[in-house]
Amino acid sequence: MRWMGLDYGDKTIGVALSDELGWTAQGLETIQRRTPDKDAARIKEIAEQYEVAEIVVGLPKNMNNTVGARGEICIAFSEDLQQRLQVPVHLWDERLTTVSATRLLVEADVSRKKRKAVIDKMAAALILQGYMDANKKG
Repeated sequence: MRWMGLDYGDKTIGVALSDELGWTAQGLETIQRRTPDKDAARIKEIAEQYEVAEIVVGLPKNMNNTVGARGEICIAFSEDLQQRLQVPVHLWDERLTTVSATRLLVEADVSRKKRKAVIDKMAAALILQGYMDANKKG
């Protein structure tokens, strides 16, 4: 069973996938947002291609654990996605995932230009990995 992680942003959607055993998450691609229909269609394509059983969407909470405007947008997106794809969609606290992804890339001496190209899918991988680690069975 594969899982998909999504980092839903204003301009892009970072996409990550788990391995077939659900142990590790890897960044797959960054979708340039267009319209809700086109965005959902691309996510559906990926989900079908990789036989994704469940999706995890990052929920940007405030540092005091409340959900702000950006979080409400992500909740609406996840509900719409669940309706369209008919697969379970989970929300996962994504506080500081982009900060963590940036730090990892800076430490790896990745250039600013290359960081920009991979940051969203890396954040999606961190969201998915965190969810999988917290929900391991066994």
